[in-house]
Amino acid sequence: MPLLSLEIPTLAALPTAAQQVATALAEAGHTVVAFEGEMGAGKTTLIRALCAALGVGDEVSSPTFALVNEYRDGQDKPVYHFDFYRIDSEEEAARLGAAEYFDSGYLCLVEWPTRVAGLLPPARLVVELTVTGPESRYLTITSEQ
Repeated sequence: MPLLSLEIPTLAALPTAAQQVATALAEAGHTVVAFEGEMGAGKTTLIRALCAALGVGDEVSSPTFALVNEYRDGQDKPVYHFDFYRIDSEEEAARLGAAEYFDSGYLCLVEWPTRVAGLLPPARLVVELTVTGPESRYLTITSEQ
């Protein structure tokens, strides 16, 4: 059963949705969050809004080529943002130290998590964005153990 399900009618509603996601993350207590959705679903846009809700002052952008960006939240704790779209293998991600990040205890926001599924901890949240229209999305958050 999802921890949170909500309709996002327009992209302008993402900040409100991100605040609800931030609350769900805090209540669930998981530090690894897998963001799933097709290309263009708005994963990076949602992560940008989520980071703003968490007090990140840095510019949040997709780490497509860097693979990981580090930000600081409002409590000066690290927030790691991964984009594994261009990763060639789990082994490549392992060599880059992905598992150490996931085990760090700090928030890890992971785009394209299926590409590194074997490295992800079993306890994590999954945020799924489904495109329902030109600007509308359906969001669900589930907890995996």
